[in-house]
Amino acid sequence: MIDLWPLLGVAIITVGMAFRLNTLLVILVAGVVSGLIASMPVMDILSTLGASFTKNRYMSLFILILPMIGALERFGLRERAESILLSMKNASVTNILMMYLLIRKTTNAFGLQLGGHPSMVRPLVAPMAEAAAHKNNENLSEDQKQKVRALSAASENFGNFYSQLVFIAAGGLLLIKGVLEEQGYSMPLDKMFVWAIPTMICSIVIFYIFIKIEDKKLQGTKIDINDHDKSIQEKKDITC
Repeated sequence: MIDLWPLLGVAIITVGMAFRLNTLLVILVAGVVSGLIASMPVMDILSTLGASFTKNRYMSLFILILPMIGALERFGLRERAESILLSMKNASVTNILMMYLLIRKTTNAFGLQLGGHPSMVRPLVAPMAEAAAHKNNENLSEDQKQKVRALSAASENFGNFYSQLVFIAAGGLLLIKGVLEEQGYSMPLDKMFVWAIPTMICSIVIFYIFIKIEDKKLQGTKIDINDHDKSIQEKKDITC
């Protein structure tokens, strides 16, 4: 019969999160309780918790990124990005997002993660794209502003997701290689990453066509019907 008592830690985490208790404390208590129920020595429990924290310490980096980005925005990061963009003559949503897309893919190809929604899109890419859209269409509506921000997020998704496996030591490639070797198929990494290049190129072309169409829609100026009728009436009065 399967012993389900060690799963009590899952219930502890669920209850702790439901009552909004300290997250770290809840996880530690759940881990210790599960270990004790499973008859693990106390030193082994502490060793396992310490090893898990050490191996996954990079997961806490986003906690440091968020306040840093908030501080930069408070001291005018968004405004500075918009002012630089407005000084550029040929700035457009297409140019800004395609430039970020290509930078993201190039850095991914070398195994560098220089980007992300909280660190790049939110404080820099989205404000610059929004300023470019406003420059080409002064009557930009709130819905259109939200669309520009969504397109900026899409540039990150296209740039990151469809170019990760171009790096020869990418985790995804290593996972695929491991699965293939378990099934008896030997495939060197220097041949596997080549097959990710067509996908990367197709994503660039598809995103360019998509963003070009959306950019044209954003540049269209909406005319208020009431204002249009008033202008016509004023012209008639002047003529009379």
